[in-house]
Amino acid sequence: MGRFLVLEGLDGAGTTTQAAHLATWLRARGRGVVETREPTDGPVGRLIRATLRREEGAPAVSTLPWMFAADRADHLQRVVEPALASDRDVVSDRYRPSSLAYQSLELPLERVDALNRWFRAPDLLVFLDVPVEVCVARIVARGAAREVFEEQALLERIAAAYDRVLAHEQAAGVRVARVDGQGSVEAVAARVQAVVAALDAA
Repeated sequence: MGRFLVLEGLDGAGTTTQAAHLATWLRARGRGVVETREPTDGPVGRLIRATLRREEGAPAVSTLPWMFAADRADHLQRVVEPALASDRDVVSDRYRPSSLAYQSLELPLERVDALNRWFRAPDLLVFLDVPVEVCVARIVARGAAREVFEEQALLERIAAAYDRVLAHEQAAGVRVARVDGQGSVEAVAARVQAVVAALDAA
């Protein structure tokens, strides 16, 4: 059976970059790897991205908790479970904790959790710990149009929410590793690799 490895963090924390580096590292160690992300590129995931980008005609932001749950159910059935069953590791750029952190800004955490608690838990949740102001500077440097949550005041609230979510996941038995996400890409990648290697040794 493969392992389900999830990277989480604020917008601008570097989850996409580090997920790619982790997948490359795992392949170099002889593992079969499937790289994936949430929102997915599936039909519901595309609707979510349209909402996050404030596209005309997209569903309302208030629908995101339910859309994310639907996208996640499809993601698990279509991508994650088949890969794990074929002894491949799955590296996901975001998963359930993102919903718990971001959507609990508008709904109580318990209600968001009720939509997500039955989904498979990851074997390892790596949280890239990056200060809000650093994340905002990275977002600005990208130069792209900002998505719904990519504002400093919201990210500060999301950072506080993540503290609650990580404690919640640990209490539920999920293995959580907080990794310093500052420094060079290579330095952060080495820290992520170290916590995954520790999972191998456990």
